[in-house]
Amino acid sequence: MDFLWYIAAGAAVGLAVGITGVGGGSLMTPLLLMFGFPPHIAIGTDLMYAGIAKSTGVVMHAKHGNVNWKIVFAMAAGSIPASFATVWMLSQYDKPDHYQEILTGTLGIMLVLTATVILFRSKLTATLNFNIPESKSTKIIFFCGLILGVLVTLTSVGAGALGTAIMMILFPLMRAKNIVGTDLAHAVPLTLVAGIGHIFLGNVDYTLLVALLIGSIPTIYIGTRVATHVPNHVLQPILATALLSFGVKYLFF
Repeated sequence: MDFLWYIAAGAAVGLAVGITGVGGGSLMTPLLLMFGFPPHIAIGTDLMYAGIAKSTGVVMHAKHGNVNWKIVFAMAAGSIPASFATVWMLSQYDKPDHYQEILTGTLGIMLVLTATVILFRSKLTATLNFNIPESKSTKIIFFCGLILGVLVTLTSVGAGALGTAIMMILFPLMRAKNIVGTDLAHAVPLTLVAGIGHIFLGNVDYTLLVALLIGSIPTIYIGTRVATHVPNHVLQPILATALLSFGVKYLFF
């Protein structure tokens, strides 16, 4: 019976992701915590889920020329080593119980940031309109990747929403499909590397992972088809409010 509930959870998150474009990690991890999974299992399993579920999207965007590989490699040069370093840091603790507060505190911060980005993305990009030439942006992208690598490995949140926001701010002239494709091409290897790191830490529940994939993969496709008929400007604030409430809970309670 639990397996069926996990499939249903995967289906619900997949549908929400398909309709709204909100990152799966920001929705899935709080949901798994509500099911009673400890933070290290919820985060580790969600990282592997995100990496596998989103991988087909990278192939499709690459085929259509929507990926700026220069930006991907610059960001990954910071995020992948940072992810390895974060996993190594966690491995120095004797038990997962000893770093649970680090995970939940960082998760709270990331959920609040993600909710803020969703609610105020247009205002943020208009106010922080840097329009940096790509030829001069490598160091900035590398630094952003460094931060994302640590935060995503600790929380499974941010590879999508925050990565997209960073590119929208730095490259306001970049077309939306190129931002999405480029962000996805970076998010998949990052979440897979972080997820594999959590496998070595013993933080992945394989039964749960299979159930989530079974539920979400079909509904992500359905959600993308339904998206044209659903008022996104109504749904995203509702989801952002939910993420904000979860973030405040994990930060202060």
